[in-house]
Amino acid sequence: MITAARSVSSEESSARTALKLGPRSIAERLRNLELDSSPTMPAIERYTGVLYDPLGAEGADETTRRWWAEHVVIQSAMFGPIGAGDRIPAYRLSHDSRLGALRLAKHWPAAAADALVARSHGLVLDLRSEGYRALGPVPGAVALRVVSVDEGGRRKALNHWNKTAKGRLVALLGRTAAEVVDTDELLAWARAHDVVLERTADGWDLVADSLEAVPA
Repeated sequence: MITAARSVSSEESSARTALKLGPRSIAERLRNLELDSSPTMPAIERYTGVLYDPLGAEGADETTRRWWAEHVVIQSAMFGPIGAGDRIPAYRLSHDSRLGALRLAKHWPAAAADALVARSHGLVLDLRSEGYRALGPVPGAVALRVVSVDEGGRRKALNHWNKTAKGRLVALLGRTAAEVVDTDELLAWARAHDVVLERTADGWDLVADSLEAVPA
């Protein structure tokens, strides 16, 4: 994976297509050329954006950080499943990057799924997007649909902002040092912390509004 990423990142022309980089972000290709020498930091701090910012990882206490390190696994397009506390360098690669003959959709699933299952003990709460979920399927995992509820009680699935709700959920799980081994315990934890999490006919719904009180 690293070799293929370096190859497409060596020239601006190939990096622009393979990594979907524009004029303002083309310099990010250089990260893939320095993976052996660039500084590392815990994955939970390395990633940013609407999913990770609500965690407040840099200011989190040791108990929360320890919970994340023990329970949270992040699906990396470059490195596969990595623990929240694993130290990684900066890179540029996503689940839909094009690396010539190496196809992420074929390269990762079997190995990533094995690694995820090996790390799993009891309930697996899968908060990945569809694209990253495909890189490492976990049979029996609980995948959440993040929804909003209007005044009439109608539910609408959220798109971009579902990431914020997921980040807030993981933040709260960590801060409360949640210990849940099955769905019954997950539901009990949710009720205890005023999180609206419900089993539906076709899966699970997480009501984003119930997490708005969690600091972002």
